[in-house]
Amino acid sequence: MNTDRKKTSADNSGWFLRGLRNGIPICLGYFAVSFALGIAAKNAGMNALQSGVMSATMVASAGQFSAISLIGGGAGVLEMITTALIVNLRYFLMSCSLTQKLKPGTSPIHRFLVAYGVTDEIFGLSSTVEGYLNPFYTYGITVISVSGWVAGTVLGVVVGSILPVWATNALGVAMYGMFLAIIIPPARKNAFIGVLVALSMAASWIFTEAPVLKSISSGFRVIILTVLLAGAAAVIRPIADAEEIEEDEDDSALMEFEQRGVKGQ
Repeated sequence: MNTDRKKTSADNSGWFLRGLRNGIPICLGYFAVSFALGIAAKNAGMNALQSGVMSATMVASAGQFSAISLIGGGAGVLEMITTALIVNLRYFLMSCSLTQKLKPGTSPIHRFLVAYGVTDEIFGLSSTVEGYLNPFYTYGITVISVSGWVAGTVLGVVVGSILPVWATNALGVAMYGMFLAIIIPPARKNAFIGVLVALSMAASWIFTEAPVLKSISSGFRVIILTVLLAGAAAVIRPIADAEEIEEDEDDSALMEFEQRGVKGQ
């Protein structure tokens, strides 16, 4: 029993450290974006503490920029809450999707903690894990990413626009590099995934430029495209569940055993 606990603890620590390492590009990108967010918060009359708490609890650039604009315009609490829910609605969908990566029997506490750190980038990195997702991997990504997000926001409020534009742009490039690192390896291994990524990019461009479609909010746009493309992909190329995989492995082992028996004769 103690041996199993030590092994589990070591696995969790390993996944956590791996998440910390893989989350460094996200941290750098978040720092650059949240720095500009802090400047906007300062202009809206918010102090460093208020801005830092907002970043730590919401962790959403579009949602926070919307909230800051409403605060600056003197909007009411109900209007801010409604706007934040609509803009961040896609994270509900991402959280539901990510629960399918968790091992059956994972405690609700871990499920809620993983959901806290669901952003576009953290979701993308967590969903690329082969097999079941260890929650501590997402925890590692979340800790370093949210730290960069909060630190950038607070510094943006404190020091204003001291950081040069070229430095902010350079930090922002790290996040795009991280996205490429997520997309390219699986696309190279599976042509179907590559085609799906290309279709996703084309559909996103259409929704951004088309006269009627571009009026849809970014949150709803992501939800619509995700449901349509992911649903179509699930129908065209369904993923075998655990029981089917085990049956295939048993059949392969039986065939190998029979072949060896025939050769032995």
